[in-house]
Amino acid sequence: MKFDVIIIGGSYAGLSAALQLGRARKNILIVDAGERRNRFASHSHGFLGQDGKAPGDIIAEARRQIERYQTIDRVEGRVTDASGSFGDFVVEIDGTRRERADRLILAMGVTDELPDIAGLKERWGSSVFHCPYCHGYELNQGKIGVIAASPLAIHHALMLPDWGETTFFTNGIFEPDANQNAQLSARGVQVEKARIREIAGHADVVLSDGRSIALAGLFTQPKLRIAAGWIEKLGCAVEEGPMGASIVTDPMKQTTARGIFACGDVARPAGSVALSVGDGAMAGAAAHRSILFPE
Repeated sequence: MKFDVIIIGGSYAGLSAALQLGRARKNILIVDAGERRNRFASHSHGFLGQDGKAPGDIIAEARRQIERYQTIDRVEGRVTDASGSFGDFVVEIDGTRRERADRLILAMGVTDELPDIAGLKERWGSSVFHCPYCHGYELNQGKIGVIAASPLAIHHALMLPDWGETTFFTNGIFEPDANQNAQLSARGVQVEKARIREIAGHADVVLSDGRSIALAGLFTQPKLRIAAGWIEKLGCAVEEGPMGASIVTDPMKQTTARGIFACGDVARPAGSVALSVGDGAMAGAAAHRSILFPE
């Protein structure tokens, strides 16, 4: 069987795209590796109508709704290769199974590459975060730390005081200039230049000089990585930005390869559940129109 569209990725963006296409009665295959980017977080925030719900519960309900559409199939597996061109794409799943489609939607998300600090990875999503809009409110205006991992750290440090008293740990990665120091001072941010030895307890920053600073939560800047070497082989341009890699798309989520669309975190430098759902809806509708009006 040849599908109208294969959607690679079955999280928020991929399921949202599938919903639009299923409602258009197109034959869809979703390939889901089951690795949601926010799988480490206990609650999701900032998504209207779903605020405060567990991410897994949101996905489970979305899958139940998708299953009502008889033209949508979903398979658990990892895409290991993809090839072809407009009107005839081939997707390889787990190195063995191959499926064909007229169009592709790339919605497989990204991987967060975290700073190499002992104890940080273990607290990712529970007391160490990247998005203040997603997690800042729940810190209840407690003391917050920002760990520099890139030049974007200055923006984090200037934002976070709206959510709590902020300490900026430069950690030998970033050195604010005179103007930035003035901005930080105006926002009441304390700058700590000692190197970080480890993260302990709930969100305690242990410094190289032995001091330990207890905090309600920490924020840092992960590097975004796309774990799919076959993307550029398909002709999809990928650009490197300050936050990492993302697939280039136009406003309708069309990539630089005809017939291939991309949505969610893999196609934007910064994202959230709400933005991913919106992106997916746009990509699904655009893929449908591409089938109807191929020229």
